[in-house]
Amino acid sequence: MPLDEKGPFVPHLSWEGCHNTRDLGGLPLHDGGQTPFGALIRSDNPERLTAAGWAAAVAHGVRTVVDLREVSRLDLRPADVTTVRIDLDDMADEVIWNHIRDNELDGTPLYYRYFLEAKPAQCVAVATAVARAPEGGVLIHCELGRDRTGLIAMLLLSLAGVTPEAIAEDYALSTLRLVPLYAAWGIADQTAEIEQILRTKGTTLRAAVYDALDGFDAEKYLLAAGMDPADVTALKTRLTRP
Repeated sequence: MPLDEKGPFVPHLSWEGCHNTRDLGGLPLHDGGQTPFGALIRSDNPERLTAAGWAAAVAHGVRTVVDLREVSRLDLRPADVTTVRIDLDDMADEVIWNHIRDNELDGTPLYYRYFLEAKPAQCVAVATAVARAPEGGVLIHCELGRDRTGLIAMLLLSLAGVTPEAIAEDYALSTLRLVPLYAAWGIADQTAEIEQILRTKGTTLRAAVYDALDGFDAEKYLLAAGMDPADVTALKTRLTRP
């Protein structure tokens, strides 16, 4: 498997131009199985992929990209890769985002449960896009591949039945993967700031993910938020079938 490093919880994909890209296959399920490789990939912004990077993505099976950002631009992606754009954050909702910022939740999983409860329509839109994507791998991304992507990854993996421990471990991988990204993009390393926020809140990255998942039933959540039951079934199948 020359493109991948698929050890336990180390599914990094070395696609030229991106840094925080991994296949969400091989994660343990409550029933003893595991998620399939190639079905769902998470990443930082693939607009930074080179032509070789996109070739690697296509070779890995990616056929659909779900972009969670408000603004996108043209890039080198192949014509046979379909892109679905969904503004997950809905930054125009100042009440929601003032609450997140004022309580220092942004940049961590601390805001995830609040956001899920406050913005179910956006989350259903993304889940439906993944469920209805044509055959092939689906890549979900935002800018850094941490916050919005992490929230959606948590939601989808929870629906699939992935253990909370594995979901938290997947989230934590971004901390390591983002260090070279900060350097490559010439932006400030956010690691220490986020660690300080978590310490102040008396928690850790993994514990924050556990808290977000505590008592959370992804299937009931999506159905209550209006997702078509057939799409929920299709999504679960996509995320669990070999």
